[in-house]
Amino acid sequence: MPRHFALIPAAGSGSRIGGAAPKQYLPLAGRPLLYHAIKRICAAAEIDRVYVVLAPGDADFGRYDWTEFGARLKPAYCGGATRAASVLNGLESVRDEAAGEDWVLVHDAARPCLGAAELARLLAELRDDEVGGLLALPLADTLKQAKDARVETTLPRDSLWRAQTPQMFRYATLLAALRAPSRTEVTDEASAVERLGLRPRLVTGSSANIKVTFPEDLRLAAAILENMGTA
Repeated sequence: MPRHFALIPAAGSGSRIGGAAPKQYLPLAGRPLLYHAIKRICAAAEIDRVYVVLAPGDADFGRYDWTEFGARLKPAYCGGATRAASVLNGLESVRDEAAGEDWVLVHDAARPCLGAAELARLLAELRDDEVGGLLALPLADTLKQAKDARVETTLPRDSLWRAQTPQMFRYATLLAALRAPSRTEVTDEASAVERLGLRPRLVTGSSANIKVTFPEDLRLAAAILENMGTA
């Protein structure tokens, strides 16, 4: 049976949110933001090991107590300058442990509100999928294409989805996708896999699975966690 590994890239600074510390260590419900992302992933018994990909000079991770996650959680101080580089470096660091057919889930360090139901649905729907896929939501908002702050056209939204994480692919597939020269131009793992000519499956996620990007997102995330009863 294929095993399941998870990578949480957490080597960035999160400059758009501001703050004295990198975004992944900003406080949320009494814990660093990163803690909540880790907890969500570790809650799935199917996932054998969770690697947090940190910047080589990260001095913050060791200041927190992660012992509740036991040996399943491993820091990997091999983060790169971009998300794609961090994920690739994380994949390379586990090449002696992961087999080509094993699954790898990549989850944003800044998504603290991943629901257990959505994670279970992702694992179940992709179990026998030939490609893999990602959590996503059909777009509800009207999209405007603009130039110089004026509308040029309205884009049809019928076939548009908003990508979330985790994104889940076979180890060999994701490694090949991120080793490709075009990886520097992609913003998520699915788009890298698409460049191999593959079509990732879209698995319905949740609007609660927000990505913390701006200061107001922290307040929203705190409210969501409280509503989930896990703050």
